[in-house]
Amino acid sequence: MRNIRLQTLGAFAAASLFCGASSQAIASDSPEHIERVVDEAIRPLMKQYDVPGMAVAVAVEGRRYVFNYGVASKESGQKVGDETLFEIGSISKTFTATLASYAQARGDLSLSDMASQHMPALAGTSFDGISLLDLATYTAGGLPLQFPASVTDQNEMIAYFKGWRPSYAPGTHRLYSNPSIGLFGYLAAKRMAEPFDDLMEKTLFPGLGLARTHISVPEQRMGDYAHGYSKAGKPVRVNPGVLDSEAYGVKTTAADLIRFVEANIDGVALDDTLQRAIAATHTGYFKVGDMTQGLGWEMYPYPVDLKQLLGGNSPEVSFKPNRVTRLDPPLPPRDDALINKTGSTNGFGAYAAFVPAEHIGVVILANRNYPIPARVKAAYQILTELQRAAASAP
Repeated sequence: MRNIRLQTLGAFAAASLFCGASSQAIASDSPEHIERVVDEAIRPLMKQYDVPGMAVAVAVEGRRYVFNYGVASKESGQKVGDETLFEIGSISKTFTATLASYAQARGDLSLSDMASQHMPALAGTSFDGISLLDLATYTAGGLPLQFPASVTDQNEMIAYFKGWRPSYAPGTHRLYSNPSIGLFGYLAAKRMAEPFDDLMEKTLFPGLGLARTHISVPEQRMGDYAHGYSKAGKPVRVNPGVLDSEAYGVKTTAADLIRFVEANIDGVALDDTLQRAIAATHTGYFKVGDMTQGLGWEMYPYPVDLKQLLGGNSPEVSFKPNRVTRLDPPLPPRDDALINKTGSTNGFGAYAAFVPAEHIGVVILANRNYPIPARVKAAYQILTELQRAAASAP
């Protein structure tokens, strides 16, 4: 049912595990132990939620461990493998944020720019007073989770934004929104004078060393593209939609996603502009309870307990408007934070979390949209058990 591959990572600073254990303890931790830790978190979860297939990757102390479970397709029986592509849903927003941050690092835009500066069709609308930062942090004033069903093309998108009116003053309330961060990515691509999909697939993904990450899965890779499964157990994949690439369009492998996490932990191998762009996505702009909103990523003071993580990833935060506390000045990127993001489509569920100070990260990909609390608990269990093992090592 499960196979494991241990890979050697690139340059990776010596560090301690999860909650301060010594780097020596991490180095002595065997692949067999890590396998057991992951198995104990993942196997019961798959059984409880009837998840057909999962891929889990753990990065720690210069090593990458990739674990594959179950099947990518129930119909064919094809097993999950190192090449299996999963939809990662809203984790895609962290890539969108990285691209826009890259545009800012190049001098193409500023997060303080008003949205209408970069889209003349929105001049004279509410977007004259809504900044790119407001769009990126879901604080534009109440843009909804999804576009209305009537919005099916770019012209209808523009008409929708022109007619939309905020329910709250920009920068005062957070309401998680695909149209909000989708427009952020769309405008960043306009400023860079290339289509968004091309910028992702020809600039950002190659710059990050991600050879198995796509917006549009190439024909030759379709055999590796897992089937997602609906609540009724039917095979599904994500449907096309307006600003879908920007909000939830990335498909990738566990090994590539953990490589992206590693770039967020320590991007020393990347070019300077991309390093600065990634670091800037960890800037904190607004507080919602224990969670700090960055660009795409959501952050917590470290160490963090499970209750805090579950609260920040709860429906109350994800689907309801929440009054925010603006951080002025913004909170600079900090290593002593746990940084995370969930992602879902109708047939897939994903989660990524990492702690820069401890140089450790985990990604969990599944071809069923199972509950978010279960993902958070599984990742927390994996990291906590690794900490305990390191702390007790001689």
